[in-house]
Amino acid sequence: MDALLAELSARVGAALKAGGLTLVTAESCTGGWVAQVITHTAGSSDWFEGGFVTYSNNTKERQLGVRPDTLARAGAVSLETVAEMAQGALANSNAMISLAITGIAGPGGGSPDKPVGTVCFAWCWRGEAPLTQRCCFGGDREAVRYQSVTHGLEQLLAQLEGSRPARTVP
Repeated sequence: MDALLAELSARVGAALKAGGLTLVTAESCTGGWVAQVITHTAGSSDWFEGGFVTYSNNTKERQLGVRPDTLARAGAVSLETVAEMAQGALANSNAMISLAITGIAGPGGGSPDKPVGTVCFAWCWRGEAPLTQRCCFGGDREAVRYQSVTHGLEQLLAQLEGSRPARTVP
């Protein structure tokens, strides 16, 4: 396990446990990597409920309740879709917080509006609107995925420590 990811997971876990909170994930381009990092941390069963790997649009709809019209209008890699993924993960779990990630890791699949490396994130606390963010990472497929996992956990930790990021626009 990468030392940075292991440290982030341990810190996220300590913060969740201290607050009596549990986490659920909804991942697309990261393919369950966030869940894998979390479950590598001893004792994560105290604060991690589970994760959804929803790579296809059909699975996003079926497992998380992402609306077909959202996918048709905004696309799978959008702030709208990732917000619905985060809300759907909470709706289908008992967790208090969700982290959702969808993006274009490459090497293909990009467009002028959404180049390879575009990744959308959502963090949602039960009963609140999701916080969303769009980033564009550089590097190859593995680098984009790694940066996505790292960023998702870093921003979750910032929220848990009381400095929730501002809502961003695309």
